[in-house]
Amino acid sequence: MQTVPQPATTPYLTYGLIAACVLAFMAQVSAPYSVLSFGALQAVNQGFAPWQLLTYAFLHSDLSHLFFNMFGVFMFGSELERIFGARRYLTLFFASVITAALAQLIYGVVTGSNTPMVGASGGLFGLLLAYAMVFPNRKLLLLFLPIPIPAWLFVTLYAGLELYLGVSGQMEGIAHFAHLGGVVGGFLVLSHWRASYQRRMRQERD
Repeated sequence: MQTVPQPATTPYLTYGLIAACVLAFMAQVSAPYSVLSFGALQAVNQGFAPWQLLTYAFLHSDLSHLFFNMFGVFMFGSELERIFGARRYLTLFFASVITAALAQLIYGVVTGSNTPMVGASGGLFGLLLAYAMVFPNRKLLLLFLPIPIPAWLFVTLYAGLELYLGVSGQMEGIAHFAHLGGVVGGFLVLSHWRASYQRRMRQERD
């Protein structure tokens, strides 16, 4: 993945995404039924509306769900925003959110599951994939694994675990295939950017 060094700037969009999720959670606590019925991603035959492809990402099931997602967005999104710039950063995040939602909708149709989905995990998984592609050898130290591992290996193992848990049906209540959908969205966006960059380079050489 080719990147152009950017001057260090404050990641305002990352902070904005976190603030929006915190405010949405506060609204959710105040009026849970109204907020969830409007914004959570509903199954195709259970009240689905197009705006839910985005709004679900700003809602969370509980405080710990919110905290860990926002911690991940801050840790990985801040640096990616500085590298990609505002427009591309938002494109990456929301493309991953949408592909995660589509994966969950397909899962619901195939399995008959009608459980609504909330959480920014789909966008976060897209950011994780991007981080691993931009910084493949950057070492990550995880709380549950006190051994530094490269980012590419972490994302590969994490995606494999999500696939296993989704297929095996373990850890119910977590949208494993939506997480994988976020990875796919991030990969598609990054692949498109790389192909566009390579095409421009060829044109300039010609």
